[in-house]
Amino acid sequence: MAQGGDVRLAALNATHWEQVYAIYAAGIETGHATFSDTPPTWAQFDREKLPILRTVALDGDGRVLGWVACSPTNTRLVYVGVLEVSIYVSPEARERGIGGKLLRNTVRESEDAGFWTLQSAVFPENAASIRLHESAGFRVIGTRERVGKMTHGPMAGVWRDTVLLERRSPVVGS
Repeated sequence: MAQGGDVRLAALNATHWEQVYAIYAAGIETGHATFSDTPPTWAQFDREKLPILRTVALDGDGRVLGWVACSPTNTRLVYVGVLEVSIYVSPEARERGIGGKLLRNTVRESEDAGFWTLQSAVFPENAASIRLHESAGFRVIGTRERVGKMTHGPMAGVWRDTVLLERRSPVVGS
């Protein structure tokens, strides 16, 4: 498996879906990545995530090591510059700089596209994701307590908190 420096970034598209799906499913299995019980279909993902700011990290053989995609947080015009970030890294590629490379790229591209706020909701148990976001300039803005109950996996039936992280652009919207 490639180290962070042996990685190239590319636009996430349908040709990557099988591997993206598998990485998403691995995150779900941990019980600490999402409230979802199964990954979406490609059609659902394509509909829910913006067509821009979808990126995969690929190793030298073209294998997907991780992915990031963004979705609008609200349909009201005043929120047009605010996005929710989803980021997943393959279990085999964790702790190799893949997430940082993906997230820093998303920050740059989001600012180039005129977005002023990126946000994420992360389970408090997912300390690695919180550290990753903080390393890319996100800050913890609060915790939503008992925001949802898990329906699957090792945490089925358990109410969960989420830590809200936000990154405000110093160059867009100031």
